[in-house]
Amino acid sequence: MTRPVELAYRPSLVLHAAAWTDVDGAESDSAGARAVNVDGTRNVVALGAPVVLFSSDYVFDGRKGAPYVESDEPSPESVYGQTKRDAELEVREGWIVRTSWLFGPTGRNFLRTMLRLGAELDEVRVVDDQRGAPTYFGHLASATRELIALPGGIWHLAADGDCTWAEFAEAIFEEADIDCRVIRISTEEFGAPAPRPAYSVLRSERPDAPRLPHWREGLRECVDRLLAE
Repeated sequence: MTRPVELAYRPSLVLHAAAWTDVDGAESDSAGARAVNVDGTRNVVALGAPVVLFSSDYVFDGRKGAPYVESDEPSPESVYGQTKRDAELEVREGWIVRTSWLFGPTGRNFLRTMLRLGAELDEVRVVDDQRGAPTYFGHLASATRELIALPGGIWHLAADGDCTWAEFAEAIFEEADIDCRVIRISTEEFGAPAPRPAYSVLRSERPDAPRLPHWREGLRECVDRLLAE
């Protein structure tokens, strides 16, 4: 059970990026996912400062077949998606930032997993019937800096362009010059416990929304940074 954090000062802004992100694990431990994503957000809101909550494309069911915008009604199908939606409802003052398929040079994410597997294996099996917008967290950070000068509410901030996970994997190997073949499979073949939206591309209908670069540009910047290190 999460407990509110007592601070000796009151922050002027809180960037709330902490979350339970194990989508499949949430299916078997819904209480744990809810404690982190919902109760945790409630505790952050209780600090009394405006909040930037980073949410997810998984608040949608993926059946629209076209990019989701801020006015589309959420309809999550997974426990993870539901807890992220419930977390959004906890925010009273601030910005709800829905983003998608985050990747970067640190932490646990799809890009780092593919780089590891590509160095170990000759081929990998990757889902090819889920489509989204891979978003480099460096670009998301820059867009968030712009966003906090704008009114609060729900905002969709994701990379330009879209692809499937298999297409993303192929692009990763290309940028990193790794000789590894991608075998395209279906979501059903992959057999993950949690349902995923088949189409979860996010776009903003708000004319003043910060615009992120294409996902290939983010991928290139990220791989160049990793190679430089």
